[in-house]
Amino acid sequence: MVGLLVGMTGVGGGSLMTPLLVLAFGFHPVAAVGTDLLFAAGTKSVGTLVHGANRNVSWRVTGLLAVGSLPSSLLMILLLDRLGNPNALTAKIISVTLGIALLLTAVSLVFRPQIIAFAARFRGNPHPRRTTVLTIITGAVLGVLVSLSSVGAGAIGMTALLMLYPALPVAVLVASDIAHAVPLTLVAGLGHWYLGSINWPVLTALLIGSMPGIVVGSLASTRVPETALRGVLAAVLFVVGARLVV
Repeated sequence: MVGLLVGMTGVGGGSLMTPLLVLAFGFHPVAAVGTDLLFAAGTKSVGTLVHGANRNVSWRVTGLLAVGSLPSSLLMILLLDRLGNPNALTAKIISVTLGIALLLTAVSLVFRPQIIAFAARFRGNPHPRRTTVLTIITGAVLGVLVSLSSVGAGAIGMTALLMLYPALPVAVLVASDIAHAVPLTLVAGLGHWYLGSINWPVLTALLIGSMPGIVVGSLASTRVPETALRGVLAAVLFVVGARLVV
């Protein structure tokens, strides 16, 4: 089902998979995040190969995001290791971070045009150096969010790129965002593997189920109104995010 939604809307992998594992199946939050990170690395690698073959990826944008995200991801893994894993404190930190990330994702899905218009009004003339610095900072924020919650690289990252690079085609930004998610989720996932928080049988089952789901969803995406799907997805994320935070 998650693969179906990802194929239809392009988002929803981490933002649905992780809370489902926590709330519906009773996984420890650390195990849910770690398992979903490697799941995302596997699925998004395929997408990156396709986009790379079509030359849609801006490797400069992807590289700048990675400069910020990979070090911050490693720092979060070291923090979790220092706090001890698993325990009540790490579970609480990850649950709250996951809830906040889901709420931010829901807001970015619903109000993306308004957010971009607001940013454009106050952005002024684009400055290459400032854009470079802001891209690295965006990557650092995504590294923290993704490592602690497995959420953020999709909708939140895409909204940030649309604000930072309004002149680039949307297809290029989507491809660059997907390409950046591969090393980020891989590094964070391997870090969680080191922490011992990967459930390999569940990861295998998720990959087996998601692949046909993504194919079916991609084929059906032209027949289902994307706006309606994003609205439903945002509503679900808002409810789940509020539940995790509270």
